[in-house]
Amino acid sequence: MPRLFAYTDGACSGNPGPGGWGALLRAMDGDKVVKERELKGGEAQTTNNKMELMAAISALEALDRASTITVVTDSNYVKNGITSWIHGWKRNGWKNASKKPVANADLWKRLDTAQARHNVTWEWVKGHAGHPENERADELARAGMAPFKGK
Repeated sequence: MPRLFAYTDGACSGNPGPGGWGALLRAMDGDKVVKERELKGGEAQTTNNKMELMAAISALEALDRASTITVVTDSNYVKNGITSWIHGWKRNGWKNASKKPVANADLWKRLDTAQARHNVTWEWVKGHAGHPENERADELARAGMAPFKGK
């Protein structure tokens, strides 16, 4: 049974500004890549955190059946948010520790729904540190942003 991985990244030129997200989906059998799919997108006016969330959401929503998958992100915001902070936000009616509305709650709810279909393990890697799949996800995010730069 192949193991599934999603390597995700977001990018933004200015924050807010034009942004993009990228995801590399990979099925592995041992050390051999069995199947690979690349996803990307972007928006004219967004933030880096929104694009990091969209990369993870898009990767999970792209799976056509319930799967066991490892999502690898260089965003502590995404990893900590979905594995830890979200439980308190839900208990507190989508308010943060300061009793203010959670930023990007619409995207957090969408990510929560997307991951609920799957058995997800979340991993963090240091960004821009030569991790080949993370570097590819970054390239995809920049490509997703490209049509919106200079507008």
